[in-house]
Amino acid sequence: METLGFLMDGFAVALTPYNLMYALFGAFVGTLIGCLPGLGPANGVAIMIPLAFTLGLPPETAMILLTSVYAGAMYGGRISSILLNIPGDEPAMMTCLDGYPMAQQGRAADALAISAVASFTGGLIGTIGLIMLAPILAKFALTFGPAEYFALFMLAFATLGGITGKNPMKTVIAATLGIMISTVGIDIATGTQRYTFGILELYEGIDFILAIVGLFAISELLFFVEARMGGGRKKMIVGKLTLSFRELVSTIPTQLRGGVLGFIAGVLPGAGASLGSFIAYTLEKQVVGRKGNFGKGDIRGVVAPEAGNNGASSGALVPMLTLGVPGSGTTAVLLAMLISLNVTPGPLMFTQNADIVWGVIAALLIGNVLLLVLNIPMVGIFVRLLSIPPMYLLPIVTMVAFVGVYSISHSTFDLYFMVAFGVAGYFLRKLDIPLVPIILGLLLGPEMEKNLGHALIISDGDWMVLWSSPLAIGFWLVAGLGLVLPALVGPILRRRMQAAMKEGPVSD
Repeated sequence: METLGFLMDGFAVALTPYNLMYALFGAFVGTLIGCLPGLGPANGVAIMIPLAFTLGLPPETAMILLTSVYAGAMYGGRISSILLNIPGDEPAMMTCLDGYPMAQQGRAADALAISAVASFTGGLIGTIGLIMLAPILAKFALTFGPAEYFALFMLAFATLGGITGKNPMKTVIAATLGIMISTVGIDIATGTQRYTFGILELYEGIDFILAIVGLFAISELLFFVEARMGGGRKKMIVGKLTLSFRELVSTIPTQLRGGVLGFIAGVLPGAGASLGSFIAYTLEKQVVGRKGNFGKGDIRGVVAPEAGNNGASSGALVPMLTLGVPGSGTTAVLLAMLISLNVTPGPLMFTQNADIVWGVIAALLIGNVLLLVLNIPMVGIFVRLLSIPPMYLLPIVTMVAFVGVYSISHSTFDLYFMVAFGVAGYFLRKLDIPLVPIILGLLLGPEMEKNLGHALIISDGDWMVLWSSPLAIGFWLVAGLGLVLPALVGPILRRRMQAAMKEGPVSD
């Protein structure tokens, strides 16, 4: 009953006309961003962060806007997967397998409609799971000491590469680079300057908003310039909606299975929506067996991955809100936004900033309804966006990023620094070095340092304190598995995903 009361308070925050307007705007923009191949939710949220600062939004409104963009981008990824056989983001990759064949068979409208319904169901299941699990985990986290938190942060670094990560060593290099960047500035404990090189602007450290917008948004713009500066794509015809009510009802078990599996995958740090969509599709294929027509336009092959990846997107918010540890790349960006708003993520957030937490959760429920309403009647607008040449979209995105960052500090130095991060991000991506661990190192580095210092002060300098409790030992063991499993399990999962893609359609 206590949780229900908090949720009602959250609805009181989310349903104000001001916040509702930004939820609708975020859902619409998120869907637009999601349907553009390659951008994805992490880049979409990073692009919108400067806009939130430019508008001077209060913390709860800013988070409602960004989480709505997040949810909208997860919805939008399916559009280019179905119409172009090009995933809008990685989690939408599995949707290509049956979505594109449906489009080739003249059922593009049916695929877009049923995938929107499946996304709604998955998002709803994930949000309900978030409501039920987050308060319990937050109360449990209140028992953590500095040693447990330090071990938890190490676990986050170890698992963030995900069990589908290509190269665990590159993940470690990226995380180390992020931690190194986080040490720039004046040490609060000793007053010592670290890596400032006499530059006054570096005394307060590097603003992670600059790093995020640069590494994600600017580097993505550079990739657009390199690969997509051609003309628009051919005009796509969606066709008429012929989906029957009976066909819709028959997919309900698939939607429920996919949503639950996706939520479980999302809660696991580093697993993310990609694993959620893959597991949901694979399980559904096993459940249906020979009765299915997977890879050739089976409607359940569209429903399962969409329910899975949208369930996972809500699940990834659980560790971020309760432990201050992001469950995915996009939640790492959201975590940065919370910190920049002077809101400390973690168990105390549920008491000290309950209006923000429950306002965001209520906005997710409202946003799912808004997205369902937007994505069925307005899908034609999103489809037309795919035909617009990137040369017209790039200046708008660039302008939002530069104006937004400048509005935060009114410093041209920050703009140069943001561009430098963008160029660095471009080359790091060329080397297949992931960017999310860099952001995580930048965000969690100061907290790791603080908790390590507290643990050593309490133990009078005894390093064994880091392994002094069963919980800390458990975190260290899981962290070890997080480094080993990608090398063992990752190649197997990638081979299976590649095999599944080969069985699916080939783009024209």
